[in-house]
Amino acid sequence: MLCQNCGKNEATTHIKRIVNGDTTQMHLCSDCAGHLGYGDMFSGFGLNLDDFFGGFLGDTVQKLASPTEQRCPKCGNTFGDIVRSGKVGCSECYNVFYDKLLPSIQRIHGRIKHNGKQAPAVEAVAQPVKEEQEDPVEKLKKDLAQAIEKQEFEQAAVIRDKIKELENK
Repeated sequence: MLCQNCGKNEATTHIKRIVNGDTTQMHLCSDCAGHLGYGDMFSGFGLNLDDFFGGFLGDTVQKLASPTEQRCPKCGNTFGDIVRSGKVGCSECYNVFYDKLLPSIQRIHGRIKHNGKQAPAVEAVAQPVKEEQEDPVEKLKKDLAQAIEKQEFEQAAVIRDKIKELENK
């Protein structure tokens, strides 16, 4: 099949576009594809065997990397992995890829330092807490329950007598 743009060379790049349900196909030679902006579409991808075998083997296989690509020593992610997934692999990735992540963090958050909550404009004056005095009979009843629970029946009898004395007054 000849290139649809120049009509001279063999078409090696095939582009299929679907816009609002309408499908269009273009068959271009490598020169025309480069001139129209379709050249080097897969640059930076390289041969990634971990992606190819990842579906078969899952995460049990250590990711294979090119020797030039920097990886996080803790989780094994590259900066490319972070860009593709949109997620940082672990806390160590922030240290390893600090220079590369900094512009994105600044763009997203507007700053890189967390300021925390802002203090209210008008601070409320702390009111002293009034301690409610517990009724002595109620306190004795709690003590009685504790004594019974601990099976200190002699102490429980003394407390019971005190309760009766206070209730009669």
